[in-house]
Amino acid sequence: MTTYPHTFAGMTISDQLARHARMTPGTVALTFDGTRRSYGELDDRVSRLAQAMAERGVGEGDRVAVLAYNGLEIVETYLACARAGAICVPLNFRLVADEIAYQLADSEAVFAVVDAPLARTFADARSRAGTSPTCLVVGRTDDTDGDTEPYENTEPYEDALRAASPDHVPSAVDLSAPAFIMYTSGTTGRPKGAVLTHYNVLIQTVSKALHVGMRTDCRTWLIPTPMFHIAGLASMATSMFVGGHTVLARSAAFDASATVDLLQRERVNCCFFVPAQWQAICDLPDIGERDLSALRLVSWGAAPASTNLLRRMVELFGHADITTTFGQTETCAVTTILQSEDALRKIGSVGTPLLNTEVRVVDAKGADVSPGEVGEIVYRGPSVMTEYWNKPAETAAAFAGGWFHSGDLVRQDEDGYLYVVDRLKDMIISGGENIYCVEVEDVLAAHPQVAEVAVVGVPDEKWGETPMAVVVPADPAEPPTDEDITRWCRERLAPYKCPRRVSIVDALPRNPSGKVRKNELRDGARSLNRGGHLV
Repeated sequence: MTTYPHTFAGMTISDQLARHARMTPGTVALTFDGTRRSYGELDDRVSRLAQAMAERGVGEGDRVAVLAYNGLEIVETYLACARAGAICVPLNFRLVADEIAYQLADSEAVFAVVDAPLARTFADARSRAGTSPTCLVVGRTDDTDGDTEPYENTEPYEDALRAASPDHVPSAVDLSAPAFIMYTSGTTGRPKGAVLTHYNVLIQTVSKALHVGMRTDCRTWLIPTPMFHIAGLASMATSMFVGGHTVLARSAAFDASATVDLLQRERVNCCFFVPAQWQAICDLPDIGERDLSALRLVSWGAAPASTNLLRRMVELFGHADITTTFGQTETCAVTTILQSEDALRKIGSVGTPLLNTEVRVVDAKGADVSPGEVGEIVYRGPSVMTEYWNKPAETAAAFAGGWFHSGDLVRQDEDGYLYVVDRLKDMIISGGENIYCVEVEDVLAAHPQVAEVAVVGVPDEKWGETPMAVVVPADPAEPPTDEDITRWCRERLAPYKCPRRVSIVDALPRNPSGKVRKNELRDGARSLNRGGHLV
């Protein structure tokens, strides 16, 4: 059991764990793939890992990389970093070695925890980065039977924990110190490392918990997103704060039926999915027959959702509070919430600012725009990151005028509710007219033959650029024709907003947070249009 010097009362996520381990050590804290850890067991393992880190030279402020699938060990590592005063650097397991090498070199990681199936990729990345951080491997590598590890400066994770003492004395961590370097999704270039402090995480956690109302029927939280993503981290921290039970889903291709099975089996109260995942759940033939009565809070975010999907969610899950969340990595996840009571009254909105978050909607010169006008949403508050790691110029640009510039275009109605219009970099300017992709996508998503759609701007000799619709058909055997799309749009949109090109594809490219990689669609516009036609 962790004990603290009497002069220090901590409030990091590791301290929250220790608090619940003292008060209710037998309560289940974490479940993954059928294995459960109580708060007491989890606290013991986190202390052992923090001690193992210290014995291998990890000190306060050192960076610890984590390249792992969802599992008990990734949560243990996040918590142990906080306990040791180290800075955790979650890495996207879908990246290739060169991309991982960039983040290892940029963060100057001195220690790492890596899943065995990713050990070879990590070893390659470590070599390319020219670094050799000590590495604990979770499980057994593909190259051995577990007796030895084939990579330099590498040890088995469980061996290190068994050999370490559980009596680690945690560091008196300053809440203003960095807790995480979370690399952005990099849809427009090399990822930047958003530096989130312990205070950022704490304020976000408290604000979310207050929005939930600290309700006693919201104690089991499902995390289906990869834990390297800010949504997974924020959900875990909130569950830990209220002494809840965190259920981790496996890091595999999303399976709607298996996910609903997990919701039922664990009697999950709270869950968050991106719209594409909610759509797959709502489309299950037997969804109306599933017992999801334990759900009390369901949320969506990270990407736009069609009004048709939102109405379907209300129809199926009306017994639960349905909330919309909006934010980004740099703001430690959530900045605005649309509460359940406004789900239909303000359908399409992302709500109003979260507690402790101040927002403005501004034009290109930083002046406030009037209600109803489109502008960039900017933020100020204690959950906003401190900087981009090792990038002073980008940090200065992001905080121009003393507010963090999100890059998201929104409009605000007379009641103060916010509506996302587009990403600033995704807005199309055609013949001098601004075209907001989300508006066009929402119209197309309502077409009965359209399952998913993304709209991007492509070069045009006459207009500069014009909209192109990339459509995933509801029935691949009967995709919508160009004429179908044209007729549908011209009845609902001004002519200049209607797509001039249409392409039918099997799937939209997405990053791990569920956002469509529009840079890939723009870059591949020529190949996408093979078989597509001007309309």
